[in-house]
Formats: sequence, structure tokens, C-alpha cells
Amino acid sequence: MLEHGGRLRVAAQHYAIDLADWLDLSTGIAPYHGALPEIPPAVWNRLPELEDGLEAAARDYYGVPRLLPVAGSQAAIQALPRLRRNAQVGIVSPAYAEHAEAWRREGHRLLEISEGSVARALDRLDVLVVINPNNPTGRRISPQVLLDWHASLAARGGWLVVDEAFIDCTPEESLAAHAHLPGLIVLRSFGKFFGLAGIRLGFVLAERALLGKLNELLGPWSISGPARLVATAALCDTHGLREQRQRLLGDGLRLAILLSSHGLPPAGGTAMFHLVLHQQPPLLHDFLARRGILVRLINNPPGLRFGLPGDEAGWQRLDAALRAFALEQP
Repeated sequence: MLEHGGRLRVAAQHYAIDLADWLDLSTGIAPYHGALPEIPPAVWNRLPELEDGLEAAARDYYGVPRLLPVAGSQAAIQALPRLRRNAQVGIVSPAYAEHAEAWRREGHRLLEISEGSVARALDRLDVLVVINPNNPTGRRISPQVLLDWHASLAARGGWLVVDEAFIDCTPEESLAAHAHLPGLIVLRSFGKFFGLAGIRLGFVLAERALLGKLNELLGPWSISGPARLVATAALCDTHGLREQRQRLLGDGLRLAILLSSHGLPPAGGTAMFHLVLHQQPPLLHDFLARRGILVRLINNPPGLRFGLPGDEAGWQRLDAALRAFALEQP
């Protein structure tokens, strides 16, 4: 199992700080969400049903004619490699490590490449995996460049897999409108933008035939009834969506300014996280953790990923800790 942000209980035990006393900035998940609907008792009693409005609400939100709900985009990341055999797979690096691990686990050949090397490598690839915006760097690749890569792959029966887990605040950069094209697979996370990662929901946007194969592989009832109800309400809340996007964009800018004010200018990021390159990432990570602030330690490139505080007390706490760290440096 690869390690991820959000392992708060492990940190609490290691640093002997109560779970409730932590400020968790390690995940890149929105730290707040809109009002949750009441869940009728029958939803807990019955198997999930497809005719409950979730797919329709998601199609409207993403602007696509078809999609497949999955138990978090992680479910699709693990399942997609099972739909191909003996493929040469390129992954634009650095990247969320689960992608490479999933393809490697199914026996595919992996090639980690830089963005600048993609054009030279395309002729050798059956599948190209891109995270856009990138996690952890926040680097964005323009839709037209991605579509050009896709055209080259699709002409030979290849796939372009684009993980758009952090794109909801900049939907104009999404390839969702092109997801009907053969060989283009777009993964969307629900939990990150909506601040509801605990319900484990994501969506795959792709052509009908591929969605059918993936649905058959995953089997029935992959999304719980309560998760479907909560997600449908959130996707249909036009006012809440607008407020969430505006708040995240504002807080993302605030975080960049705060980090820069303490001599830690972000090297990149999104509305929901920023990456700080540092000469001694473990030193700053440990300093913050001893004060009950958990950030994500990044190895490639060496640095720290900071998520958003969820309230004013959290902002003030992070500000004070970074000020204390600056004062202790020679």
C-alpha cells in the first residue's frame, strides 16, 4: 500500500497529540462543504437504485452525455489497467503514485516521462496517463496539447487517461466536453472539490463502449445509497457550487500569500493546495507536526504540499507556526 496524505491517526500516535487537536493540511481536499440533506431511513434499508437522479445530475454538472459513477476515482485508477493487456504505458511525472502502481500491478510496462518528452515518446506508447492539474506540482497542460496527444494515440487504438481530480475550480481547462471521443478517458473526483471525500465517489467520462466494459468489471452497487443521495443534492445545488468555487479560489490565493510572506513561495499549486520546494522538507514537516499541523511530505520534487485551513483559527495557527519556524532558522 502506498502512503497518502490524511493518515492523521498515525501522526497523532507518533507525536502523542490528540486527534482532535490537529490541523490537517495534508490531503488537498476542500476543508468545508455545503449543507447535507437528511437521509431517509429507507435509503439505509434498500440496495442502491440507478434511477435516483445521480447520473442525470452528474451529466449536467460535467456537461457530458454519459458517465459512470465509481467508488472514488481510485476505483477507476485500479480497474482501467485490467481492460488492456501488455501495454506500454507512459506516465507524465511527477505524478500521483497510484497510477503507476496500478498499471505495474497488472503487468504493463511503465515509462515515466517529463511533459517535454511526451511528443517524442508517443509513437512507443499504447496508453498515456496525465494528471491535470498535476498532483503535486499544480502544473497545467492546455486542452489543445492534450487533444493533440490523444489524436496521436487514438489513431493507433491507444488511450489518453486524464486525471482531473483538482480541476473543478477551473472547469474551462477540462476535457469533459471531448470525453465522447474514442480513446479518451477523463477521471473526475467528487470528494475533493465538494469536501466530501468520505463518501468515496468519482466519475469516469468516456465513450459508451469503454464505460460498459468498466461497469461490467466493477459490478453492481459500487456506490452506496446514502452516497448517491448526498452527491445528487450537492451536484444540483447551483448556488452552493458557485459559493464553494469562489471560496476555494479565494482561500487558495490566501494560502499562496501566507506561505510567501514567510519565505516559502509556492512553486505551483491549485485552489486546494500549494507545493513549496525546500532544502530540508523533513525538518519543516517535523517542526509543524510537533505543533499539531500535518502537511504532506513530497519526495519528487522534494518539498511540502500544503492544503487549506478550514476556518480562521486554522489560518492563524498556520501563520504562527510558520513565523516560529522562520525565527528558529539561522
